[in-house]
Amino acid sequence: MLHKIVIPAIVLSASSFAADISKIPFETAEGEKTSLSDYKGKAVLLVNVASKCGFTKQYTGLQKLYEEKKDGGLVILGFPCNDFGGQEPGTIEEIVKFCSSKYSVTFPIMAKIHVKGDEQHALYKELTGKDGAFPGDVKWNFGKILIGKDGRPVARFGSKATPDSAELTQAIKDALAK
Repeated sequence: MLHKIVIPAIVLSASSFAADISKIPFETAEGEKTSLSDYKGKAVLLVNVASKCGFTKQYTGLQKLYEEKKDGGLVILGFPCNDFGGQEPGTIEEIVKFCSSKYSVTFPIMAKIHVKGDEQHALYKELTGKDGAFPGDVKWNFGKILIGKDGRPVARFGSKATPDSAELTQAIKDALAK
């Protein structure tokens, strides 16, 4: 199976990806253990988020997308990340409060993680590592990776792909249809 990396105006092919990422553990903002297996049968959009970034306003579009597609099987998981310019310095409690009060976010926010570097979370290592589905570091906040309902990576989008961009919405539509 061929996977694609989609960055606005650029489509790159990625090699077949066989690793099972469904059981890689991560934590919710409340500290509960979870994994992608808890979202089996749903399309999952992973987004590395930050509260003090020029792309932070994408929370509005992400929330709208979540409200429109959640009943159809889409889950958005926000992963706070301070890897880019120190733009997510707060505690998880401060982040969750910011997301809910400023942007009325109701999609799940996970515990803070690293999406690149020496402390890169295992999920992102499997997705973006040398042998990952989409090799290459996440470049900035609000990068997006779409996981299909079968638990396999489908597409990757850069920060500039807004939640209402044609590329992202089409990829989500296709993932939900499978």
